Amino acid sequence: MEIKLLILFLALVADRILGDPEWLWRRVPHPVVLFGSAISFIDKRYNDTRTSAAERERLGIWTVLALLVGVFVVGLLVSALLLHLGWFGALVEIAVVAVFLAQKSLADHVSRVASALRDEGIEGGRRAVSMIVGRDPQSLDQAGTSRAAIESLAENSSDGVIAPAFWYLLLGLPGLFAYKLLNTADSMIGHLNPRYRDFGRFAAQLDDAANWIPARLTGGLIALASWFQGGRGAARRSFQVMMRDGRLHRSPNAGWPEAAYAGALDVALAGPRVYAGDIVNEPMVNGAGRHDLGAADIEAALKLFWLSMTVLAGVVLVLCLIGLLF
Repeated sequence: MEIKLLILFLALVADRILGDPEWLWRRVPHPVVLFGSAISFIDKRYNDTRTSAAERERLGIWTVLALLVGVFVVGLLVSALLLHLGWFGALVEIAVVAVFLAQKSLADHVSRVASALRDEGIEGGRRAVSMIVGRDPQSLDQAGTSRAAIESLAENSSDGVIAPAFWYLLLGLPGLFAYKLLNTADSMIGHLNPRYRDFGRFAAQLDDAANWIPARLTGGLIALASWFQGGRGAARRSFQVMMRDGRLHRSPNAGWPEAAYAGALDVALAGPRVYAGDIVNEPMVNGAGRHDLGAADIEAALKLFWLSMTVLAGVVLVLCLIGLLF
């Protein structure tokens, strides 16, 4: 376990500094892109809307399970190979784990929304936020655009960093590969629309289960990090809002980190939003918080995000040292 912790710590540092090198992914496909291609192929091959709902659900279950078993076996083979390569294998594993983390890429995308709002106004902010959220950008004012960016940062703090780290520590590279494939499947086919309601139901439910612990860990990490940004009062408010409002979200997991951010920054998040012309009515998270959000609030959320990543790396390193010493 100590070696895994050390590899994860170094991967977190590498991802924080380097992020996703675009020059590399222009030349070779990112592993998540390969996952997406496999899922897309299966979707086109087996998700036939002319068949019954029960048949589509059955095919969805078996195809997702087959993909998970496949990438788990690949993870086992890669792990076995790297184990025989000694220190070079450990360096490769650090790089592989870093590839599946998303600290810098997430922060860069969210930061662009704040920059666009400042430099180009609401139209620039809408264009930038449309790259990271699915809601209708034309329905968003400055506050709505800022909320969308912070909510995306909060949810993807869990999906893009904490959950991959959690599953790597629990099951090594096989667990990391399986989680990323499942999370990709959920984003592609786990939708409540006529095409995917049945075929993607299992992927969505399994993704919810895989993120249950990481989402709550993320919320706790944000509350802890808010101590360094806003003091004990901010940390207490973050934790209290998370425990009170974390269950208000339609997702069983996304509400926990969102509520932690809302409490730490003392802003109101969530609430009604528009997806493809349809209004989704949800309660506000931390409704008593400030509603007039702007670019400065996105930047404050980003500062809190990086503090939480620093705390995460510190905890991982301390646990590693404790294991090595005792």
